[in-house]
This record gives sequence, structure tokens and C-alpha cells, in this order.
Amino acid sequence: MLNVIELFAGVGGFRLGLERNGNFQVVWGNQWEPSKKAQDAFDCYSNNFKDNGIHSNEDISTVSGSDIPRAEVLVGGFPCQDYSVARSLSGEMGIQGKKGVLFWEIMRLIEERSQIGMKPKYVLLENVDRLLKSPSKQRGRDFGIMLAAFNVAGYNVEWRVINAADYGMAQRRRRVFIFAYDKNLKYAKRILKKTDLKVLESEGFFAAKFPVTLPLENINKTTEGELTEDIVSVSDSYNGNFYNSGIMRDGKFTSMELIPIKKDPVPLLNILEEEVDEKYYLTDLAKEKFIYLKGPKKVERTAASGHSYIFSEGGMSLPEVMTMPGRTMLTSEGTVNRSTHVVPDKKTGRWRYLTPIECERLNGFPDDWTDTGMSERMRYFCMGNALVVNLIQLMADRIFEIENLEPRNQELDSKEEQITLFG
Repeated sequence: MLNVIELFAGVGGFRLGLERNGNFQVVWGNQWEPSKKAQDAFDCYSNNFKDNGIHSNEDISTVSGSDIPRAEVLVGGFPCQDYSVARSLSGEMGIQGKKGVLFWEIMRLIEERSQIGMKPKYVLLENVDRLLKSPSKQRGRDFGIMLAAFNVAGYNVEWRVINAADYGMAQRRRRVFIFAYDKNLKYAKRILKKTDLKVLESEGFFAAKFPVTLPLENINKTTEGELTEDIVSVSDSYNGNFYNSGIMRDGKFTSMELIPIKKDPVPLLNILEEEVDEKYYLTDLAKEKFIYLKGPKKVERTAASGHSYIFSEGGMSLPEVMTMPGRTMLTSEGTVNRSTHVVPDKKTGRWRYLTPIECERLNGFPDDWTDTGMSERMRYFCMGNALVVNLIQLMADRIFEIENLEPRNQELDSKEEQITLFG
């Protein structure tokens, strides 16, 4: 059984996916919403995982790494922020990130746990895919900083942008997943013997569960480079492309644009409830607003400088195409908003909103997972922030496969080295 630390847990999507594998247990989970009296996500998390591990509802920056139970795995979906760093005030090689940037809290906890012999073997993180290209004025800097930080901390890294619908899920939700693993693991040593292309196409962490191909027309979409261990230097000067797949080993990285070998997704029709309350049906006024919001338009606007310009956007399907998976769900789901799903009811054909249960199904959660006392608006909000649970289950399967090939203890490790030396 692998113990897990879950950071920025939300309503527990990472945990659900990991524990569905049957070989993971979350021993400590943290969820805290700053500047909010109501802690709805935490209440949902602690209610659904009652009496199972420690549930922390505190600012992660106040938590010491030594106060968290031993765990082999650390996971979390952290926000996309400005990850830049600067020299510490002393002028030494220490670095100082911007206050409140949660990625640096992840790295702080890893460092503190490493100092007491409890460094996680595996780290699995999730973020929006624009992370690979941010900030716009220094393309790729933020992700380069993250890779450099993991290298300094003693990890190699693989990453992949995954659209859940490409691998049989019910939602077209694109996210970047980052898998960091201790350089001392047998998995790391095996991967070192493989070419970058072999790792990314077939033998690496993601390729085993999320198959891809490299079409000839994409052969030029490749970036190779090496990141210095001076993270401040990376922060100051890195500028380059990171594509949807990549690997970094000992600071050297390769990133390539790979194409998923797709599975048939779950159509939106399949996640709809049979009977829904009248309150979910659109009023005539709401229908008129959606027709405008989702329709094509060209509108003359005036910038703050006084310059006039034409704002234009294309039309969207209204109602949704029911034979396709859902679009990316946002926190505004269920409101009169261009991004909101409008579906024809299964029985009546009348236009309506998705219900909270249907939103949970889009993300692979059990029905009524968020029905724990929060408002219905917050149920939509939490699902707009959540990840697709089924993807995490596949990644859990892969982590456990890797762990099963690791020596159980130092004695086994020593025997393997003797075989290598004298065999």
C-alpha cells in the first residue's frame, strides 16, 4: 500500500482516482480556501472521506513538512501563478519566490521532508495547459523554472497535456499533468537507458496508459535544451517552446508535439439524468440571452486609449451536440454564460442547464458527491475546478506498476547491484 499526501485537494478528485486503484491510501489531505469563511470544498472532502486519514483545513504555508505522516506519493492540482524567483536579500544563492505562489509551497514541503528522510518517491501534479507557454512575454519561463526546481530537488520529470475526451471520457477537458520521480529509483535508471522518443512514444510514464503517435508533419515540433541548476538564471533568461509531451533527465529536456491515439469518448447524452426538476429548464428570457451569447457576433468597441476596434467571435452549438462529449466545464457552469452547457432534455427536448449530478458525471465523480450541505451554485463551482477522476485512476495504475518493480528494501537493492557487477 502506497501512502499519499494530497495538497490543494478541492473535493477529492485526486484521492478518488488513486484509491479506486486499491493500492493507495491518502494519509494527509489539505484543502484551504483563503479569505473565505465557508470552507465548502473542505467540508465536502472531509464528509466523503470521514474517519479516513488526516484532513487539514489550514494555510499550507503554515504547515511544516515534518508534521505530515510518512508518504511515498505527493499529489496536487495547484493554481497557475507567476513562478518567477529572485536572489534572497542576502545576495547569496538562495532564492525567493513571490509570496503566496503555491508551487513553492510544494517544493518547500519536499525539501523539508527530504531533510528528515521522508522525501516522496513520486510527485503527480495537475495544471491548466497554458502553463507550458506562460508568461506571454517570456514564453515557457514558468514551466522551465518548475523543471529546474525539480532537478535541483533530485527528481526527473515527464509531462503530458491530456484531453480527457481523447481517452474515452465524457468531457473535452485539457490539462497538463506533471510526473516527477526520484532520480535514485530503479525506474529512473531504466528510463535513462531509453531514447527520449522511446520514452515519450511508448515506454514512459504517460505513454503506457495514454498512447500517442508522432506524425511526420510534427517532426519539427521538438525542443531540446538543458536547464542550469541556478533557478534564478532560468527565471531571468529562459525563453522557449514546451510542447504537449516531454521528459527532463538531469536537467536535459526534450519536448515534442505528439498526437493521441484516440478512444471513443462518452457522449453527452449518456450522462444526462432521466428526470430533472423544473428549475433547470430555461425561461424564455434565458433562452434569448443564450441565443445571443452563443451566436456569432461582430461588435464595435473602444479601447481605453480611445482606439476603436471590432470584437468578433464565432458561433457555438445551441443546444449542445449530444453525440459528442461535453466541452470543458468552467466554474460559471449553470449560469447564463457563453461557456455554460445548454442541453435538450432526454424526454421533452426542452432546453435546460446541466444538473449538479450531471456535472459530477462529466468529471467521473459519483452522483451527489458534492451534495454535502453547500449551495447548488458552489456545487457547480467545485466541479468547474475539479479534474477528471478517471484519468487519475489510470495514472494510479501506472504508478503502482512502477512501484512493483522497485526493490522492497536495501537488501534487495544490494543483491541487484551484485548481479549487475558479477553476473
